[in-house]
Amino acid sequence: MFFKIMKSIENNFDDPQVNKLLINHFVELRSVSPEGSTHVLDIPGLKIPSIKFWSLWENEKLVGCGALKFLDEGHGEFKSIRIADSFRGKGFGIKMINHLITEAKKLKITKISIETGSGTFFAPARKLFQKCGFKTCNPFAHYKIDPNSCYFSLNIK
Repeated sequence: MFFKIMKSIENNFDDPQVNKLLINHFVELRSVSPEGSTHVLDIPGLKIPSIKFWSLWENEKLVGCGALKFLDEGHGEFKSIRIADSFRGKGFGIKMINHLITEAKKLKITKISIETGSGTFFAPARKLFQKCGFKTCNPFAHYKIDPNSCYFSLNIK
C-alpha cells in the first residue's frame, strides 16, 4: 500500500480536528473500560511535560494522533494512539506507530511499552501492536496486574 508523505505537527491540541478526535477517543475508551481500569488520558493529561504529542495529516485532513510519555531513562510509553475514522482499516495505524518509534529514537528512547484493554473492543489495537513487533510483557511503571489490561513492549535501536 502506498502512503503519501504526511506532515507531523507536535503539541497541537487546540486544533479543532485534533481536539475533537481526542475528546471522542477519551469518551469512547471511558465507555468501554471498567472503572479503575481506564488509563486513557484527557487533553490536560496529555499536556504534562513528560509527554510529547504528535498529529499526522494528509493535506488538511487529520489522519490520527499519538503520544510518547517518558517513564525512565530510555523507556517510554505510547499513549492516546488514535486513527481518524475515515483512515481506519487502511494501514495508517502502522504508519502512526512507525512515526512514534522514529520520534522515540530521536529522543534516545530504547524501549517502548504500551497498556491497552483486554476486552473484545481492544482486539484490533492488540493485533496492531503485535504486528508491529510488540511482545507481551509484565505491567510497567505505575501499572498493576489487572485482568482488564494487556501490556506490551518493544526494544528499539
